[in-house]
Amino acid sequence: MTDESAPTAAAERERGAHPSADPAPHRVVIIGGGFGGLFAARALRHAPVQVTLVDRAAHHLFQPLLYQMATGILSEGQIAAPLRSVLKRHRNVNVELAEVVDIDVASRNVIARRVGGAELRLPYDDLIVAVGMQQSYFGHDEYAEFAPGMKTLADALNIRRRVYSAFEMAGTAATPTEQRRWLTFALVGAGPTGVELAGQLRELASKSLHDEFRHLDPDSARVLLFDGGPEPLAAFGPKLSKKAAAVLERQGVELHMHSRVTAVDRDGLVVRDASGTETRYHAGTVLWTAGVAAPPIADKIAAATSAKQDKLGRVEVTANLTIPDHPEISVIGDVMSLDNLPGVAEVAMQGGLYTGRRIRYELTGHGAKGPFRYRDLGSAAYISRGQAVISVSRLRFAGFAGWLSWLFIHIAFLTGYRNRAGAVMTWALAFTRDTRRERAFMVTTINTGQDVFVAPPASDSAEQERPSGGS
Repeated sequence: MTDESAPTAAAERERGAHPSADPAPHRVVIIGGGFGGLFAARALRHAPVQVTLVDRAAHHLFQPLLYQMATGILSEGQIAAPLRSVLKRHRNVNVELAEVVDIDVASRNVIARRVGGAELRLPYDDLIVAVGMQQSYFGHDEYAEFAPGMKTLADALNIRRRVYSAFEMAGTAATPTEQRRWLTFALVGAGPTGVELAGQLRELASKSLHDEFRHLDPDSARVLLFDGGPEPLAAFGPKLSKKAAAVLERQGVELHMHSRVTAVDRDGLVVRDASGTETRYHAGTVLWTAGVAAPPIADKIAAATSAKQDKLGRVEVTANLTIPDHPEISVIGDVMSLDNLPGVAEVAMQGGLYTGRRIRYELTGHGAKGPFRYRDLGSAAYISRGQAVISVSRLRFAGFAGWLSWLFIHIAFLTGYRNRAGAVMTWALAFTRDTRRERAFMVTTINTGQDVFVAPPASDSAEQERPSGGS
């Protein structure tokens, strides 16, 4: 006879316990499958813990190469890998598809929503927050409709559609004015993403599409780059900034520094220059590559733990990457605020490894691990074929040597042998034959604003459990 008082397997799973495990394993929940979350999970592979990695996309995305996917060089499969596949040999790691919306500090539960809106609670003994950052429009979220950012696969696919559609629309334009508008691309933000995307747009127009249109000169496309600072790639220092500016101008990119965007609409954008003069630029495609902010979950975590946040909403942590008075909660990667560390992949990787190892050391009796120490391995930005800038400590260089260094760095950081080999072969064709084979785009709009983790209206209840393709 069945004992009805015995807990079911589903109930045990809801509490994060294993019916046959005695005693219950130490539970670690990781929020986010980016660089920080992935490296933390890897560091816990041989630890006496049960890891749950929860992510709203269930894939690890190599964000630094999104711009190459958006412009048709790499495919989404070459820069993204399913988390279940990446972690399949890590027997103590389970992956959950859900969006975390809050935490209950008192009961130590992560509160998430499954696709369709159903609640999921994940108990933890240690919590690792590695949620990354989201696009910021500096208080003007209405710009997002006309100027998409580039943080997800859906964003990159949306930009690919806009870019290649613009050339197609220009080819059938009824008037020269309409054609000029479609062939004008405006980018807001001259950091690494803006510079890399601007360079790729000019290469696309002047090389890849050069001989493909019969009644259109793609090389006449204008690429406008706007930024409030004095030079592009300001974080790389004055010397490399000037080199980057010179390369961009040789490519045909029009630099508009000391400029601030005051309006964006379907026809283009309005920009105020250093003198205060506002100018309207008619552009068929506006892309937003400026500014980041912490996602809403960072605010929820800060409120629940009384943690401080910086001006970007990042959570301030102690030297061991935990929230003050909450040693069970670690915050790593871009959403972490510590010693003005930059929001780059290497910080997230090192933070993930450190946190995973610290938890493992504490549980296996090795004692407390020392404070987190970041080792700066440098920054790199691709400008054009054969041109990149590299900043490593006091060493700064550009040109072909920088480009080769950029190649080796990105090959090393890609996840999985298949992605590395695929990227190398694709780059070989793209760089030697001006070939961009990943140019397919959908003529339907990609709804990047749709939240599949919110319950649909009652009339759509039959569709509630069906996952969407949105990111």
